[in-house]
Amino acid sequence: MDNSKHGNYSTASILRFIIPSLIGSVLFMIPISYNGEITIPIALFSGFILNTLSDALPTITTVLISITVIGSVITKLFQPSFIKKSSFLNTLFNVTPLWFVSRILGMVFAISALFQIGPDWMWSDATAGLLLYDLLPILFSVFLFAGLLLPLLLDFGLLEFFGSLLTKIMRPIFKLPGRSSIDCITSWLGDGSIGVLLTSKQYEDGHYTEREAAVIATTFSAVSITFSLIIIAQVNLAHLFVPFYLTVSFAGVVAAIIIPRIPPLSRKSDTYLVDNNQGSSEQVPKGYTSLTWGFKQAIEQADKNSSIREFFKSGIKNVLDMWLGVTPIVMAFGTLALIIAEFTPVFQWLGVPFIPLLKLLRVPEADLAAQTLVVGFADMFLPSVIASKITSELTRFVVACVSVTQLIYMSEVGGLILGSKIPVSIKDLAIIFIQRTLVTLPIVVLIAHIIF
Repeated sequence: MDNSKHGNYSTASILRFIIPSLIGSVLFMIPISYNGEITIPIALFSGFILNTLSDALPTITTVLISITVIGSVITKLFQPSFIKKSSFLNTLFNVTPLWFVSRILGMVFAISALFQIGPDWMWSDATAGLLLYDLLPILFSVFLFAGLLLPLLLDFGLLEFFGSLLTKIMRPIFKLPGRSSIDCITSWLGDGSIGVLLTSKQYEDGHYTEREAAVIATTFSAVSITFSLIIIAQVNLAHLFVPFYLTVSFAGVVAAIIIPRIPPLSRKSDTYLVDNNQGSSEQVPKGYTSLTWGFKQAIEQADKNSSIREFFKSGIKNVLDMWLGVTPIVMAFGTLALIIAEFTPVFQWLGVPFIPLLKLLRVPEADLAAQTLVVGFADMFLPSVIASKITSELTRFVVACVSVTQLIYMSEVGGLILGSKIPVSIKDLAIIFIQRTLVTLPIVVLIAHIIF
């Protein structure tokens, strides 16, 4: 007789679900106030590493990127058996020609910035130097703790439990499984990079289809509250943070409803990378409620992961996968995007078609605002830097809101998605970026006209 069906679970099984899940929820999803800022505990741990190793981190990340390239070269040339026999190492180092070249490019940019060699435009503080000294140290520290402790969210039943409870909300509104709600909350309160990491692992483990992984990564890897504060302060409107963040949240939800229903996201396949029988797990069997079925699935998942050794082994693999697999791609694509933004008129040209639209929406200083709508594809901070020169408060507000709702920027989230196994191309990212801009811009402008 299956006692678990009647709720007769052992105390050990219940605690194996509740304790790690509770710890994971506190670390990744419970907002706390620290030094006057809203953050999450995992971000505090990352900040400690960042402050402690700040001077050494550019060198450390350059070494990690170089190790990736050396490992890839050795694998391509010699195909050593210890790499070929290890699915983890083989996946990490045996990459396609495009990613191989991208890794080499990332190493060249990192070494150039570290030693300030090569042309100025390559290693300046606005291009490779920005990534190596400002962004990659943050990613290094976030990846360390997020990767190591991510199994607390993934492996002990939390996603199964909330997946069952929230599927009736997430499916009809966003066409996503209920478990994706945890990705959304983690991104929103913590960091978009953690959301991408979480989504990628769920996709690799067969919990999301191609379409679901692509939608979650490009739609719900939201900008953290902390970074949003920096953006609104940069445009000298910090006193309007509450209406700013409410505007961003509302526009983001509208985009999350519309954009997954149109190409390219709607055309992604509903097939799994790994056959994990996930389609049936969302159906609540007869004799169960959403709560009891979610609890049963959570207990079963927690019972599979009782080994502390396996917990740390899984966490260390996550960290290495991010450090070695993703960092070079972020360095390569982020630097290329910033070089184009800083030293060519490409983004100004691309912004020209937005000028009539902004004038139609009665946005002041439309010429200057137009280029900010496109330059965010390179880096989220660039629009607010340009907007700080705009005199109109309404326009600065619009630029700040749109830059946060666009989500796809190559210096971090875009690079992370490309470096992961989530099936999204750079062409897809560019199209989704424009779609998000076109969907959120009228909403933001309408609210801005009400406020100002």
